[in-house]
Amino acid sequence: MSSEWKKTVAEVLLAAATAAIFYLFAAAIFAVFLRECAPSDGVVTAVNWTLKAVGALVFSLIFVHEGRALFKGMAAGMLSAVFALLLFAIIGGGFHVTAWFLLELLLTAVSGGVGALIGAKVRKEA
Repeated sequence: MSSEWKKTVAEVLLAAATAAIFYLFAAAIFAVFLRECAPSDGVVTAVNWTLKAVGALVFSLIFVHEGRALFKGMAAGMLSAVFALLLFAIIGGGFHVTAWFLLELLLTAVSGGVGALIGAKVRKEA
């Protein structure tokens, strides 16, 4: 493998892993604070998707550098959603993949791509 390929894989995996870990901690905090309120499933789903999108955006912005940043960010966003699903299944939440997961993948891919583009642009101008 070339050094550029290794660097790309490292950026994508680091962004995806940190975004997934962020999501798990943020979701746990959300669950603790809203346990007594018993929000509807729609609210829980919206908050979970928002946390995943924010994590994909922020950590792609931080870890993905220029050179096909859009595609690296999209890959990091999608991988973060898959990693979060797998980590949640390992913790004990079960493994539930529905048709909505495809929309979630699209959301995190777009968020990651936008974050990576912004991060690459900011680094280029600095």
